[in-house]
Amino acid sequence: QVQLVESGGGSVQAGGSLRLSCAASGYTFSRYCMGWFRQAPGNAREGVAGIDSEGRTRYADSVKGRFTISKDNAKNTLYLQMNSLKPQKTAMSYCATADVPSSSWSEWWRYKYWSQGTQVTVSS
Repeated sequence: QVQLVESGGGSVQAGGSLRLSCAASGYTFSRYCMGWFRQAPGNAREGVAGIDSEGRTRYADSVKGRFTISKDNAKNTLYLQMNSLKPQKTAMSYCATADVPSSSWSEWWRYKYWSQGTQVTVSS
């Protein structure tokens, strides 16, 4: 079955960096769109970055220029490099995969498979 196992979350001070990884198994990793999402308590889930089967990337306006999404098809692993992190209340970060067009990457309700989530805290 499809499994997405996420790692790399934690706590960091504002201005610092974190790298998230998402190891996928149980399906043909390279064929599908993948996305990174986050959700803080009381807030809606939101798309952070997406990458399609061709490797084209998309970002939320709030993270452009600071975050980089990438994938290694040989390792079936998705990454999110987060630099110049801004203070935020603790949020859960998730990776997900779905058969959606690149233009729909941020529509979290269309994603069928999700990771377990990892906590990200950025303190000021």
